[in-house]
Amino acid sequence: MLDLTKAAKAMQGMSQHLTVEALAARQRLEVAQNLLQKAAARQEELVQLQESWRDRTLFNSATPIESLSDRTYIPTPPTAHTVFATDGSQISPNHHEIAYCYLLNIGTVMLHYGQSRHPVLDSVPEVFYKPEDLYISRQWGIRTEEWMGYRRAVSEAIFLAEMGENWAKVNNHKLPAPTLAMVDGSLIYWFLEPLPTDARDLILQPILAAWDKLRLAGIPLLGYLSASRSSDSLSFLRFQACTHEVPDCITNCPNVGFAATLSYAEKAPCQVFEPLRDVILWATILSPGERSPFWKSQARILDLYGLNSVYFCYVHVGTEIARIEVPEWVVEDSAQLDLALGMMLAQVRKGGGYPVTLAEAHNQAVVKGGDRGRFFALLEQEMIKAGLQNVGISYKETRKRGSIA
Repeated sequence: MLDLTKAAKAMQGMSQHLTVEALAARQRLEVAQNLLQKAAARQEELVQLQESWRDRTLFNSATPIESLSDRTYIPTPPTAHTVFATDGSQISPNHHEIAYCYLLNIGTVMLHYGQSRHPVLDSVPEVFYKPEDLYISRQWGIRTEEWMGYRRAVSEAIFLAEMGENWAKVNNHKLPAPTLAMVDGSLIYWFLEPLPTDARDLILQPILAAWDKLRLAGIPLLGYLSASRSSDSLSFLRFQACTHEVPDCITNCPNVGFAATLSYAEKAPCQVFEPLRDVILWATILSPGERSPFWKSQARILDLYGLNSVYFCYVHVGTEIARIEVPEWVVEDSAQLDLALGMMLAQVRKGGGYPVTLAEAHNQAVVKGGDRGRFFALLEQEMIKAGLQNVGISYKETRKRGSIA
C-alpha cells in the first residue's frame, strides 16, 4: 500500500518546479501567438514552402485549408436529429486463467432527438479463442495483447457502419433526420505505420471500408478528442520561425536534435515554443462555440486512406478545447460539415462537458472487475459441460487473489 508520509517527502520541491514551468509556458505561448499573427499575413507563401520542402523537413506539420485568422461560430443543429457511437473494452488473454482467450465488448448507442423514438443502448461481446485469432500476429512479432487492441478498433468501426446502414434503411435509404456518427478518439491510426504491410492491411482496410459505408449512407463521421496532446497545427508555425532562407532541415540543421527531451540550446531555431500543445494556444484565441480554421493532417499513414484522409479543427466546447477530426468527404460538403459540428456541440452540452453519446457508449462497453470474474466462471462451466477435465487457474493466479500478510 502507498505510504503517504514518504510520498509527501518525495513531492518536496515540486511546487517550485511547477512555478518555474508555468512561467516558461507563458513565455512560449506569447511566442506562438506572435508567430500565428505573422503567419496569417503570409499564409499562402508558407503553405508553398511547406509543400516545396516537405521532403527536406524533419518534422510533421498540418496544412491550413482556411485562413489562419478565421474564427467561426458553430451553428445550432435542427431540433430533430440522430447521433450514434460505438466504443469498446476488453478482457485480455492470460496464461494463468482456465483458458487462453480474450473478449471484446463493443458498446453501441443511438440517441434520437425531436423524433419520439426510443434510444438504442446495447453491447455486443466477441470471444476470440481459435489459434488463428490468438497467434496470427506472432508471424509479425506483434504480441497478442497488442493485436487485440487493433482488432477492437476494427470491431468498433464495423459495428458503427452497421448501425448507420440499418438506420438509413428505416426510411427507404433516406435518413429520417440529420445524423452523425461519432468516434471517441482520433481517426488517424498513426500506430499502424510501423506494422508490416500484411498486418496493417488486416486492420486498416476493414476500418476504411466501414467508413465508406457511412459515406455512401450520407452519414458524416466525426472523431472527438478530449485533452488532445497534438501539436501539428503549431508545427506549421515553425516555417514562420525558421531563421534560414528556406526550410531545408537536412542541410541547415544537420546536427540538431528534434526530440522534445533535448534542451533548448540543442534544438533547432524554429523550436522556440516547444513543448507547447495546440489546445493551449487555441484556448487563448477561441470563444465558447467557436472553431479554429480546418487543417489537413500530413501524417504518413493517411497516404493509405484515399477519400478518408483526415482534416481537423479545434472547438471551444465550453469546458475545454476539443480536437475534432473528420474525413475528407465531410469537409468537402460544407452543409454536412456544419450539421456535424452543430450536433457534436449539442452532444457536449447535453453531456455536461463531454458528448453524451460517447459517454453512454463507453458505459455500455466497459468491462468491470466483477464482469471479468463472471466471464471466466461462465467459461469454466461451459468447459465442464463439454467434458473437459482439470479445469482451473494456475497456482500463481490463485495466490495473487488472496493475501495472508
